[in-house]
Amino acid sequence: MTVAQRRGRRIMMTDEERDAYLTRQRTCRVATVSPEGMPHIGALWFVWDGTSVWLYSLTRSRRWAQLRRDPRAAVVVDDGTEYGELRGVELSGEVSFVGEVPRAGRVCAELDAPERLFASKYFGLDSMPYDDRHAWLRLTPQAVRSWDFTKLPAGE
Repeated sequence: MTVAQRRGRRIMMTDEERDAYLTRQRTCRVATVSPEGMPHIGALWFVWDGTSVWLYSLTRSRRWAQLRRDPRAAVVVDDGTEYGELRGVELSGEVSFVGEVPRAGRVCAELDAPERLFASKYFGLDSMPYDDRHAWLRLTPQAVRSWDFTKLPAGE
């Protein structure tokens, strides 16, 4: 007897699809939690290195303050207009703060790859421009969920 596969598994992206999708997309939404337990969601640019989401955040932001207090976060990257076009990835876990705060360009080998990716993706540059207002957050997800409704048969 064959058991029908659950829809969630049928629309889940493969690792290769997920990596390609996250590499192409430009904006994510980052969810954090206030001291009172209220969620806060804000848009942010990011890069994906195949293992972690790298977020270049203002250090004087609500997001930064909330993550300093509680490093748990969720990141959603999604797109699509019509139902059958919806695609996305949700990554959740704890962020870590990497490099100097704020970032001014001091040598940090751990930031070489994400800064190169970020500078190219958003600025068309070979090296990262610094503004002394932003710093790096890394989210290596503990949970990953994805969906790609283009995989559904028409009408489902």
